[in-house]
Order: sequence, then structure tokens, then C-alpha cells
Amino acid sequence: MTFPASLTGKVAVIVGGAGGIGAATARLMAESGARVVITHRPDAPGASVKADEAAGVLAGLAGQGHLALPADVASTPTLEALRDAVQAQCGRCDILVNSAGFTKPIAHGNLDALTDELIDEMFIVNWRGQFATIRAFAPMLKATGAGLIVSVSSIAGMNGAGSSIVYGATKAGIDVMTKSLGRALAPEIRVLGVSPGVVATDFVPGRGEEFNAKTAATTPLKRVAQANDVAAAILACATHLTYSTGTTLVVDGGRSL
Repeated sequence: MTFPASLTGKVAVIVGGAGGIGAATARLMAESGARVVITHRPDAPGASVKADEAAGVLAGLAGQGHLALPADVASTPTLEALRDAVQAQCGRCDILVNSAGFTKPIAHGNLDALTDELIDEMFIVNWRGQFATIRAFAPMLKATGAGLIVSVSSIAGMNGAGSSIVYGATKAGIDVMTKSLGRALAPEIRVLGVSPGVVATDFVPGRGEEFNAKTAATTPLKRVAQANDVAAAILACATHLTYSTGTTLVVDGGRSL
């Protein structure tokens, strides 16, 4: 195999592709030759804004034939409709990237603030939604004989830190799911995770330049990640790490050391 491997002829579905990491991944995969499908949330507060953001991402992609389609990871029927639309319009799915998710900062000692409702919502979106997406697309990925799933995790799932206890727990669950499915879906599908530390996006409400500067000062590589740093690791899963499955790559500048 010649590196870097081209993604020409492959279809990459990026769930959460209008967000920071998802959009950066879409750009890199399109530049590598893939036809890209990104998702945006349907029928929700701000849905029209999300659709506009997705359209903006598409406009910036190299190549042609890219799509933006509605899907909500909390709603399995919308994921199944997404799968059917990809099958009808693209005929295949080679790469599935799970980058959808959310968090809400809650001090770890504030147990009362971590309500049952928030716990349930975060597990539905951050864990069940990723699994349901994989479940929907697994037959299409398997049909290629060389499918790839990459789920975006977090070092919060390893170190018990992060924006809230429940967020870290959902990401630890993603890491376990990656291991389990790496065994269960082999050899037709490889399953990998990418685990960032702090990323300079608006993913965590309330974190800005001051927080990033303090974090950079205590990180061995002396900066926080950009979305492209994480996207490059996701791309590498498709182009270089072709003998890897069931493991999670840490992309945190050494912060977890």
C-alpha cells in the first residue's frame, strides 16, 4: 500500500459534521478524495441554523457530490432514515465518523446539580446515539469488506476529569464500545476511537481564551488542540492505521501524561 492512501471512491458519513471537529474532518476527507455526507439536527431549536452551518461546510469542501442530511442521534428512526438516504443517493458507506455529542459543565462535587434528567440525556446522546448509529450503518460498512468506524471520545473518559462526571462516564463507555466492537465486527469493519483533550472550539459552554491559555501552560506541547489536530488523527485511521482496530488514539498534546 502507498501512503498516504487515497480515499477516492469512498463514502464517508460524518455524524455531527457541522460541528468543529466534524467539519474539520469533512474537509480533510474531501481533500483526500472521499465523497462526504455530513448531518445536522432536524426539527429542533436552532435546526435551521444547523442546516445553514452544514450547508456552509459543504460549500467549503473539495470535490463534488457531497451531501448534508438531517439526523438526530437521540432518535433511532432518523438514523435509519439517514442510512436509507445514504444507500439511495451514494450506494455505499465506507467510513462512519461519530462526532456528535454535547456536555454541560458541572463541578464534580456538586452532586445535586447532576440531575437524573441530565444524566439520561447525556447517555442517550453521547453513548446510545453513537451505538445506534453504528447499529444502523454496520450492514453497509460490512458490505464493503473494509469498513471503518471512528468515534470521538475524550481523555475525560480515562482520567475522570473533564466538564462533568457524567460526560467522562459517557466517553469511558465509548472507549469500551470501541474495544468490544473491534472484536465483534472484525474483520470486515475496523473500529477505532480518537480521544482529544481540550480543543479550541465552542463545544464546552463557558470556556474561552483565558481557559485555553491556562490549559496550554500546563500541557507538555504548550498549546490546546485545534479541530484540525483531531481531524488529522481521524483521517489517519482511514489512510495510515490500516492494521489497527479496537483501540483509542490519544490526541491531547501530552496533557494526560
